[in-house]
Amino acid sequence: MKIPKFFVGMVLGATISAGSILVAQGPRRPNLYAAQQLIEQAWGKVTDAQRANEFDMDGHAQRAKQFLGQARQEIKLATIAANRH
Repeated sequence: MKIPKFFVGMVLGATISAGSILVAQGPRRPNLYAAQQLIEQAWGKVTDAQRANEFDMDGHAQRAKQFLGQARQEIKLATIAANRH
């Protein structure tokens, strides 16, 4: 069974949004918080582009979302590391 790309994108989007709650420590780490917000905005814009182009971008938009997910994870780890010091 082939899973539609839209469904995969929605699941990844929900995962990133839920994970951002863990990182969202605005007052304590304002720069990391701002970076997280920009990643969320970028994710939304890529999703908008996918919808506008009916997902016909040779997989590049989905790959960009994977990188945004990785960036979100690195910001989370950076926040954890900063909170230890």
